[in-house]
Amino acid sequence: MKPLPLMLEYIRRRRKKFFIISIESPNMFTRIIVTLGLVAASLAAPSQPSYGYSPPPSYQSPAQYNFDWLVKDDYSGNDYGHQESRDGYNTQGTYYVQLPDGRLQKVTYYVDGDSGYVAEVSYEGEAQYQAHQPSYHPTPSYHTTPSYHPTPAYRPTPSYRPRPHH
Repeated sequence: MKPLPLMLEYIRRRRKKFFIISIESPNMFTRIIVTLGLVAASLAAPSQPSYGYSPPPSYQSPAQYNFDWLVKDDYSGNDYGHQESRDGYNTQGTYYVQLPDGRLQKVTYYVDGDSGYVAEVSYEGEAQYQAHQPSYHPTPSYHTTPSYHPTPAYRPTPSYRPRPHH
């Protein structure tokens, strides 16, 4: 017999509380390695955050970008878009939208330093309005002349006599 089982039997008989780990079992060995790894990782982690100073990011370089997008959907009639470019304090762009009356509204704009937003609005095409044609024409389902003639069943009589006026 191996000495370890004899030792376990001895401990069971003495009824003392000992924690014995058998390294002969691969499952137990894996548990030990994982437990020791977790303990090492928790000890290696910093317990407090570092309070070192880091300067804020600098945005001193002038802005520079260029973008454009558009939507054109013939089924729904949507047609609009936008284009803009910027270099430092100079910005220019244009956007447009197809109006319900058929015209194309176009806005061309620029911003040059402290000049503010300067826009020029133009329209292309001619407005076309269709005559209003209601799609629903209701017809009455009733006759405007009554089919009966009501007559009172009794004639009310006053229960008091009015006073004569002087």
